[in-house]
Amino acid sequence: MAHWEHRPEENWKKFRFNQPYQKGLKRLKEEVLAKTDFDPATLWQWGTMQAMAVIRILEECERVYGEKGQRLVGKVLREVGRDVGKQILHNVKRPEGLSDAEFMSFFATVINRVVYASLEEPTIESDDLVSFHITWCPHQDHYRAFDCRVQRYFVQGMMEAFKEASGIGDWQVRFTRTIPAGSSTCHFELWRAAGDEKSEWEKYTESLEKRALRMAREQPLES
Repeated sequence: MAHWEHRPEENWKKFRFNQPYQKGLKRLKEEVLAKTDFDPATLWQWGTMQAMAVIRILEECERVYGEKGQRLVGKVLREVGRDVGKQILHNVKRPEGLSDAEFMSFFATVINRVVYASLEEPTIESDDLVSFHITWCPHQDHYRAFDCRVQRYFVQGMMEAFKEASGIGDWQVRFTRTIPAGSSTCHFELWRAAGDEKSEWEKYTESLEKRALRMAREQPLES
C-alpha cells in the first residue's frame, strides 16, 4: 500500500480524489517504473532543483523589480496551486456523512502526501479544528527557514480551489513550527475562522513579503 492510501478514519474509505497531472503519472508508472531500471529517487533530486530555482527566481525578481516582481511571481505560484487543487477535486462529490472537518483534513492529506510528496501524521481535533505533522518533507535538508514562504502562494491557491469545489468557506491554515527552523516536524493547524482570522494566512504572507523586499533592497544590483 502506498503511503498516501491509508488513514484510520472510516470515512477515508469513501473519499475519492483525482491524482494531479494524470497523463504524466500514468506514463511514469506504466512505461518507466514498470519497464525500466529508472531510479525514482532521482525525481527527488530533479524536484529539489526545480524548488530551488523557484526560490531564486522569486528572490531575483524582488531584488531587480521590487514589489512588482514579487507580485508577479506570487501570482503565478497561486495560479499553479489553484490549478492543482482544481485537478484534485474536479467532479469529486462529497460522500454522505463526511463532515467539514473530515473533508478539510482529507484534502490536506492529499496535498501533503501526494502533491508535496511528504510523510504526514494528521489529526481531526474537533468539528472546527484539524492539524497535521509533516514528519519528512523533500525540502527539509536544503530549504532555509525563510524559503518556506514560497509554499504559501501554492497553499493559498489550493485553499481557494478547495473553497470553490467544496462550498466550505472560512477555513484558515497556520503553521506553529517548521523543520527548516529547527523543529523535529512541521506542524500545521486548519480551523474554521471567524472575524479577522479569515484573512490570517494572507496577512502573514504580506508581512513576509515586506520583510523579503527589505532584504532585497539591501543587496546591491549588479552593474
